[in-house]
Amino acid sequence: MKKVLWQMLALTVVAAVLLAACGSPATEAPAATEAPTEAMTEAPAATEEAMTEEMAMPEVPFDYPAGGALEAAINGDYAGTTVTVDGAFEGNDPDGVKFAESMKAFEDATGITVNYVGNKEFEGTISVRVDAGDAPDIVDFPQPGLMATFAREGKLVPVTSFMSDEWLSQQYNQGWREFNTVDGQEVGVMHRYSGKSLVWYPKQAWDAAGYQVPQTWDELLALTQQIADDGDTAWCIGIESGAATGWPATDWTEDLMLRTTSLENYDAWVAGTLPFDSPEVKNAIETWSNIWFNDSYVNGGRSSIVSTSFGDAPGGLFTDPPNCWLHRQANFITSFFPEGKVYGTDYDFFYLPPVDDAHGRPFLVAGDLIGMFNDRPEVRALMEYFTTPQSVSGWLEGGGAIAAQQTATQDMYGSDLDYGISQLVADATAFRFDGSDLMPQEVGQGSFWEHISSYVAGSEDLDTAMKAIDASWPR
Repeated sequence: MKKVLWQMLALTVVAAVLLAACGSPATEAPAATEAPTEAMTEAPAATEEAMTEEMAMPEVPFDYPAGGALEAAINGDYAGTTVTVDGAFEGNDPDGVKFAESMKAFEDATGITVNYVGNKEFEGTISVRVDAGDAPDIVDFPQPGLMATFAREGKLVPVTSFMSDEWLSQQYNQGWREFNTVDGQEVGVMHRYSGKSLVWYPKQAWDAAGYQVPQTWDELLALTQQIADDGDTAWCIGIESGAATGWPATDWTEDLMLRTTSLENYDAWVAGTLPFDSPEVKNAIETWSNIWFNDSYVNGGRSSIVSTSFGDAPGGLFTDPPNCWLHRQANFITSFFPEGKVYGTDYDFFYLPPVDDAHGRPFLVAGDLIGMFNDRPEVRALMEYFTTPQSVSGWLEGGGAIAAQQTATQDMYGSDLDYGISQLVADATAFRFDGSDLMPQEVGQGSFWEHISSYVAGSEDLDTAMKAIDASWPR
């Protein structure tokens, strides 16, 4: 790790020293200057050496591994080059804006342009691009399962081929590194994550109504009924997301799996050895279905869920009076809240309560992993930058994500919200990565989304949907 200081006046000082050394002595008095001239030429030589060393070490607002591509980039070796990045958000989306903000320090320090070209249909288009030989340099993967598919096809460059284990261990705890490991090879780096086991509510209206934060699942159900009895609908729910429609329903399933069965069963389900058609999985889905399929509980009723965008769904929290009072979603959703809304004043959150105390207080997380397709020095430099918390700075300052890098400090966060969630994750009795994101792409980003959406829409019953997902699992 190196952090070096840039002296802006170095060129001026060195130029002055060289001019002094090279100036003609013809106008000087010759008799008494020989010894002083020798002394004077020694001191400037040392100064020139020190200044030249400082010139080679520009100041940057982030740490980086010594001797790597990023260090060479900071020294100007790849200025004028471009690195392309693809992902699941568009450039003008809230996440796109935060990504651009996060890249500015890298671009300013290296002269490399980062060209982000993501889109909301990413899951459907990235495979086409790669198969056509048009892979972007780097991909921001929202699903480890999709990254693993490319890794097994030999498309990704292992990060350990150009980053040391010492550097990676300094930046990440082992759990995050394991999420990027496929068949024994570390093929990506964790960038940022969201805590998912959260329920958001409109604080001012909530306090005025006298509602209390539930500590158990039974209390949550009682609160839901109380809000209905008061003439309102409790829940804001929407699962529309373009080609990824259905993913919020998979999140609810994962959270309820963690709360109704063992961690071993959760892991077996993710690995494909516990089928979707098992009693454990169906019980988890039926648990949330008891809320979703009651029109008295959901804003717009069951029929609106599949057509309501996940980003628009929490808008009902902020009407006056609220159209709905509860929204279960990861902390990134604050990026979709109306502008000007303030955490702790306009909205707050609570931990999605446990169903069974025997399963503790687990926490569901998800996040973005960065993988590299094209091996060029400037691409390596950006990959090294992605291992620093400064590469998440747009989200840390603006809210919506948490740094996976353990070198992130509290003062990097623009609010107490995301830092507080990071501590909830740290204090959980267990945490697991989003299950659908870990499953094979055909399932986690395919049949699970498709058939859970059909189940919510009412076009398939639960048994039919679960059997269809099981049949899609690659064997």
